Amino acid sequence: MKLKDLLKNLEIVEINADLEQEIGGISYDSRNTKLGDAFFAIVGFESDGHRFIPMAADKGAAAVICQKAPEIDIPYVIVKDSRLGLALASRDFFGNPAGQMKVIGITGTNGKTTTTYLLKHMLESKLGAKVGLIGTNGNMIGDEFIHSERTTPESYELQLLFREMLDAGCTHVVMEVSSHSLYLNRVAGIDYDIGVFTNLTQDHLDFHKTMEEYAKAKAILFSMCKDGCMNMDDVWFDDISKNAKCRVFTYSTENEAASLCAKNIQLSAAGVSFTAVTDEACETIKLAIPGRFSVYNALGVIACGLKLGMSLKDCADAMAEAHGVKGRMEVVPTDGNYTILIDYAHTPDALENALKALRSNDDGRIVVLFGCGGDRDRTKRPIMGKIAAENADFVIVTSDNPRTEEPQEIINEILGGMQESETPFAVICDRVEAIQWVIDNHEENDVILLAGKGHEDYQVVGHEKHHMDEREIVAEHIEKRKKQ
Repeated sequence: MKLKDLLKNLEIVEINADLEQEIGGISYDSRNTKLGDAFFAIVGFESDGHRFIPMAADKGAAAVICQKAPEIDIPYVIVKDSRLGLALASRDFFGNPAGQMKVIGITGTNGKTTTTYLLKHMLESKLGAKVGLIGTNGNMIGDEFIHSERTTPESYELQLLFREMLDAGCTHVVMEVSSHSLYLNRVAGIDYDIGVFTNLTQDHLDFHKTMEEYAKAKAILFSMCKDGCMNMDDVWFDDISKNAKCRVFTYSTENEAASLCAKNIQLSAAGVSFTAVTDEACETIKLAIPGRFSVYNALGVIACGLKLGMSLKDCADAMAEAHGVKGRMEVVPTDGNYTILIDYAHTPDALENALKALRSNDDGRIVVLFGCGGDRDRTKRPIMGKIAAENADFVIVTSDNPRTEEPQEIINEILGGMQESETPFAVICDRVEAIQWVIDNHEENDVILLAGKGHEDYQVVGHEKHHMDEREIVAEHIEKRKKQ
């Protein structure tokens, strides 16, 4: 591709490069730069890509796209925003593959992962579509699983993934769209067919600082899509929808003015059921994932199905056939008359929803084991402590990705929210020991929630990831108990 074609949609400030020169590829990490690449120097939060222009030049970069002139002699193009430029150039370099598929983006604090998996199931089972999936648990091209580090990849990797999905025959893509990716232009240049807003609760305030700024980031999706399916019951609905540039389709459990309503809601430990009502039809919906939040997840999925031209009956059939998602209220085998669930609940709202979903356990205790991540929003720690103490019968406070913080200091901040509660609790800093302890000290009919890790199979201590899969820990300890 000629440099001029790579740059055709970028806002250019200054050029000293030959626009007719051929570009063999794109890079934004100097370590991955190849001969003939256009190197994009990105101004990041921890480092400035302009510092690495000499290394990219040594690797054979043909030109540099940057925001200030390089200090070495290399062809360059100065643009207003190199991060945005990377997204638009990557899209054009790969031939805008997303534009040749139906792309559905899911944003919100909670429910994104479950919604994408339910959507993928529905599109495959009812439309016969081959579906690509991008999200927190990993990426998928049809049935092929691809490990991922981020909820939403950097723009170059994202466009490459779209290209691979299209080449593999995918007709649809369902993807989680994080607030970071929207704010940092990782998803710039994508024309979404449908955007979904699940909810907004406290998270990522270490990055966005205020809930208002967090909401603004989420709302960007609805300037990028043709149709928006939105949870009308969420307190941030007005903020998200007020500047939407798309058609808005609403869903609700409370407001009959919504485009799609849930009535006659029945909750149980086995799942949820309700009547879905539109102006044209009504159907009974059954989903084998417990919790009131599952009603909202199902509504978001059904709303997408309707916007894609599916019947409400087909949507209902798809929900009835759907199974759970790894790390989302996932049941783990035990050695007795007690239940262990693994859930990703790592925000105040998610933890509260998960615990309330288990309140139908009238025969035994609700026990929760959780911690809070280090180097992240500290304000939510006492809030989550308070929620755990108010909604569980016993609490074990432990570690969850302490990163560079001292684990006990994080725990102390969590305990600050539990001071006024009489709920019994234990503090076990080592998460493996904590899980083993809760198994050894369970009571009959207990429901034990291991919250926070979900699909993750690692613990981040310092800057290093250490393997730690809660499923393995439970299975190994139960096997050890059997031999005693």
